[in-house]
Amino acid sequence: MSETGNEALRQAALFYHEHPKPGKLEIRATKPLANGRDLARAYSPGVAEACLEIKADPGNAARYTSRGNLVAVVSNGSAVLGLGDIGALASKPVMEGKAVLFKKFANIDCFDIEVNESDPEKLADIVCALEPTFGAINLEDIKAPDCFVVEKLCRERMGIPVFHDDQHGTAIVVGAAATNALYVTKKSFEDIKIVSTGGGAAGIACLNMLLKLGVKRENIWLCDIHGLVYEGRTEDMNPQKAAFAQKTDLRTLDDVIDGADLFLGLSGPNVLKPEMVAKMADEPIIFALANPNPEIEPDVVRKVAPKAIIATGRSDYPNQVNNVLCFPFIFRGALDVGATEINDEMEVACVEGIAKLARATTSAEAAAAYRGEQLTFGPEYLIPKPFDPRLSGVVSTAVAKAAMESGVALRPLDDLKAYKARLDASVYKSALLMRPVFEAAATGSRRIVFAEGEDERVLRAAQAILEETTETPILIGRPEVIASRCERLGLEIRPDRDFTIVNPENDPRYRDYWGTYHQIMARRGVTPDLARAIMRTNTTAIGAVMVYREEADSLICGTFGEYRWHLSYVNQVLGNERFAPHGALSMMILEDGPLFIADTHVHSLPTPEELALSAIGAARHVRRFGLTPNIAFCSQSQFGNQAEGSGKRLRAAIELLDSKPRDFCYEGEMNVDAALDPELRERLLPANRMQGSANVLIFGHADAASATRNILKMKAGGLEVGPILMGMGNRVHVVTPGITPRGLLNMAAIAGTPVARYG
Repeated sequence: MSETGNEALRQAALFYHEHPKPGKLEIRATKPLANGRDLARAYSPGVAEACLEIKADPGNAARYTSRGNLVAVVSNGSAVLGLGDIGALASKPVMEGKAVLFKKFANIDCFDIEVNESDPEKLADIVCALEPTFGAINLEDIKAPDCFVVEKLCRERMGIPVFHDDQHGTAIVVGAAATNALYVTKKSFEDIKIVSTGGGAAGIACLNMLLKLGVKRENIWLCDIHGLVYEGRTEDMNPQKAAFAQKTDLRTLDDVIDGADLFLGLSGPNVLKPEMVAKMADEPIIFALANPNPEIEPDVVRKVAPKAIIATGRSDYPNQVNNVLCFPFIFRGALDVGATEINDEMEVACVEGIAKLARATTSAEAAAAYRGEQLTFGPEYLIPKPFDPRLSGVVSTAVAKAAMESGVALRPLDDLKAYKARLDASVYKSALLMRPVFEAAATGSRRIVFAEGEDERVLRAAQAILEETTETPILIGRPEVIASRCERLGLEIRPDRDFTIVNPENDPRYRDYWGTYHQIMARRGVTPDLARAIMRTNTTAIGAVMVYREEADSLICGTFGEYRWHLSYVNQVLGNERFAPHGALSMMILEDGPLFIADTHVHSLPTPEELALSAIGAARHVRRFGLTPNIAFCSQSQFGNQAEGSGKRLRAAIELLDSKPRDFCYEGEMNVDAALDPELRERLLPANRMQGSANVLIFGHADAASATRNILKMKAGGLEVGPILMGMGNRVHVVTPGITPRGLLNMAAIAGTPVARYG
């Protein structure tokens, strides 16, 4: 990078840390503190009750305080990655960053604690004294061999997990990468020769982990800045290095590299030379993990050994060995079962969970986060990416299970499957709310046809449908394109084996389809030639005809193109006296719960009749999510204070609803703040019939509904499920181009619910 580029990066990093407020962390209250009653509960006198419960049983601290989800990141700044001994204060940005990663990836609260203490025994005393505050301790960036002393003393004296991430976190991820590298090369831990450079905390921990995985101690050759660690050497030695001393006359890295299967570098730049790589075994495995500059550049390795499998510590090369794959999830599992320590069994379970996940189909979310990278298991994809959302459920559950089986869990879980589902729900924001829909869909096996079957999102959704539901996906598209994309994306599904395809270019049903379409549209200006052309080019129309002919139960379309264009074709084919589009309903999942918005897409200026039908449809669909509908008709007008405009149509819609008994609550017309604030609404209209906050907002204009939906999505972090097309008997749903594979899976579950169940 140029000098100008480096300075720009430096300034951007400093701006990031300073604005909009200094640092990367803040503390937020988890309980209300709005009045005297809250104060009396939070502090005096109510707080005494929680104190007495903990005094009677220390285990109650996990019930009445944040301790069970609180980790300390502790450092003295003596060995900060890439910076060295910069001191405790200067290390604070790094420790804050670590705390942010805990929160981001595992929803663990974290305090960073920087300690001015260089004596390892005194530092251990300080850490041990923190035990009442925290549920676990993450030691970070403490130089070797001091880190060994601190961790040993803390583990011996503390009854909570103590984990030095620079040692064990690196070791776990290296273990996972090595497991899969051997899987690719068809070698085993028991047979390989390992040469390692770097006798620091991470290097020693990695070698110990490899021993746990089956490597023979006599097959490990450890080198440091002074050369090979051998029996009888006295220079710069400690017990941890001495454990790997070899009885030999060999003395240098070049001497011992011959025939090595795995090079493990945790040392410095350019330590491994090309001529050394040439001496290694066929298909050598090279983990050059020094940062920022590895022991050897990957391009240099490939010139000497084209079949080499390479990992580094850098994000701009494949196979980045990154501790974030490990530490959030090993702590998550340990905290959730009240583990007293993190033991070998838990670490090995973490290794196996990470390795297994990389061999599975890549998640759609990871693919989206790393667009353009090849995320198919193999030499350049040995370990998952940090933003793979499955890590939490898979790895944390494996760790929790190992803790229980090894007897260190004080609060063992009754149902690991339910625990994993909760973890997945914390990552996939829609998972918890969608559970009733998935359960309802599981009562039948409906055939869902996807109009845009070649789209990557659809293919990933089809894989998930087959894994998570009882539905049968049908894809419209060219078979050769679908097959090649499945292979390129690393998906396990294949056409004809796992799902059926309708090929617009050559399908034996083509004549039947265009004939059906012409029969429906003959008196609406569609000639036979036009019907043939549409059935060759319009996949939405093809899918609609399939549903009409009862060859599919529901159609999902709209991953590209304009919503009403798709709606026009499905309404042509599937609309009739019984079924007509009443409106589109979007569920926005927000921090404090779901909020449904209608009509976002179908009617620009809905009539009172259409508004009333939207309310009836919304109430029906809200119940599908296990919720009680509370519907507010929203307008600029507030309870009749404006005679004209949308308020007039909304009042007319309410009159239509009032003409018959309804089994849901509705009120209006009102402003959005009155809909969401019961106290404000009570002041404006004490006699209003709504209780609590509205969970459905129905607008008198699509512009207002669409704007609200998009603001909640872009500025409030809302996750959309939908839009759900109401009025078409669950036979078709038109999505929007911004939908994700997870969104398509959710829509398939909604479409997969038997029509008779919800109408």
